[in-house]
Parts: sequence; structure tokens; C-alpha cells
Amino acid sequence: MAPPRVLWIYPSLYLLSPLLLLFHALSPCRALRNYPENEVTLLDSMSALADLGWEAYPNEGWEEISVMDERNTPMRTYQVCNVMEANQNNWLRTRHISREGAQRVHIEIKFTLRDCNSLPGVPGTCKETFNMYYYESNNANLWFIKESQYVKIDTIAADESFTQVDVGDRVMKLNTEVRDISNLSKKGFYLAFQDLGACIALVSVRVFYKKCPLTVLNLAQFPDTITGGDTALVEVHGVCVNASEEFEAPKMYCSADGGWLVPIGRCVCKPGFEENKDVCQREWGGSEGVCGMHS
Repeated sequence: MAPPRVLWIYPSLYLLSPLLLLFHALSPCRALRNYPENEVTLLDSMSALADLGWEAYPNEGWEEISVMDERNTPMRTYQVCNVMEANQNNWLRTRHISREGAQRVHIEIKFTLRDCNSLPGVPGTCKETFNMYYYESNNANLWFIKESQYVKIDTIAADESFTQVDVGDRVMKLNTEVRDISNLSKKGFYLAFQDLGACIALVSVRVFYKKCPLTVLNLAQFPDTITGGDTALVEVHGVCVNASEEFEAPKMYCSADGGWLVPIGRCVCKPGFEENKDVCQREWGGSEGVCGMHS
């Protein structure tokens, strides 16, 4: 008969679970869900309106947990804590994530991890790390991926692990790690998390890419532009705003961090118009709209 599993997350009748306390701590921030203008979210597990339904195998590995926060909003996470048994190999795989043309994407994970030394009677096989992988595919409906087909992103370790003392003091040590994968070429990819015997709660997973937001500079409009792979700069040519014309061909470079760099060239207002806050207005005070583009 297999040893009992360590249930360190579920709430009990006499003690709130660490994860439930964490939910209460996070809920005021959760409602905002505001991200920088230059980040486009592809997956956000905290925004899920229904069960995430990710693929977990074997069945006795990762478990999806749904808890109501203080706003009566369901919050979903995955946990695994099979530390009493050796030779663990538990996999959790997301659904297919469309990359929407991005060559480079970022993965932000928030998680808690239990200090192995704080678990009484746990054998030396207890881990304090887990692994993250991805698999590129044009098929959005794969039901099985061989372990050997995944590409490893990194081994993830906690900056802070928590103990039973932290639970008693209602202190939750939440870790945040960000990794990226580059040179994507297929329609999308799957993310996977491998547990080899740790006590983990995967609180949230967000996948996003960066863009340089639409902007107007020197009377030239530059469109939303997805950043290139790795550290490559993307050259973007601007279009003169209404009632202006090229003086020198306007262009800028979109950096890997989603910022505009090295403006070159500019547009100038046509005769009879004057520049005023990125638009050209008639000199007698009438204003031309900015919705039209000069060709």
C-alpha cells in the first residue's frame, strides 16, 4: 500500500491552508490585472473563468485546486506534494498556446515551495526544484507528447521556501520567476512542468510577448510592432500623419524589450499648416483630423 500523500495545501476545519491565506493576500491586486502597455498576454491562469483543464499525468501527480477568495471569485492553481514516495516523475501540460506571430515569448510563474527539512519523516529524495519545458507544434489538439520531445527551458528553484512555522504565523512566501523562449516558428506551443518529488503550489502562469506600442514621433506614426527574437532590432518605417509630408524618410527600431530606439528622419507640415502636438493644423486655427494617413 502506497504511503499517504502530504496534503499541505487543502484547508482543514481548524487551520486555514497556506494557499488559501495566499489567495486572500492576493485578491485586492488580482482585480486590477493591469499589465504594461508593451506586453500582450497569451495565457493568464489567474483570469480563467472555468477549470484550466491542463493535462496532468500520472493521475496521482499534479492536482487542480479551486478555492474561493474573499470576493467569492474562484481561483485555480495546481499542486503536487508526493514527497513520501521516491522516484517521482509528475508532468503538467498546458493547452496549446498560440504565439500570435511572436518569435520570443516570456513565461512568468508564481509559486510556493515547501522546505523539505520542515516536513517530518520525509526521505532524502524530497526536492526543492522543478523543471519547465516547452514543445512547439502547429497542432492545437495534441493529446500526448513524449517526454523526449520537450525542450527544457530551465530548472526552477525557489528564492524562499516556507516551513510549518510560516504556516502557523500565516506568512506565505511567494516566488516569482520569469523565463523566455526565442526563435519560435510554429503556430504555437505547449508548456510543461515536471515535478521530481517536491512540494509545490503553482499559483499562476502568465505567458506574454512584448511589442513596441503605436506611437507618433516627428509627425510620423509608427504601428504596434512585435519585437524580434533574442536581442534583434526590428526596423520600422513611419507614415506621415495627415497634412504632412516626408522631409526625410522616418524610421525607428523596435528593441527586444518593447521600446522604440534611434529615431531617424521626420515629416513636416504641408504649406498652410503648422505643427501642434503631433498633428498639423491650418495656420488660421482649424485642425485636420489625425485618422487619415498621408500617402
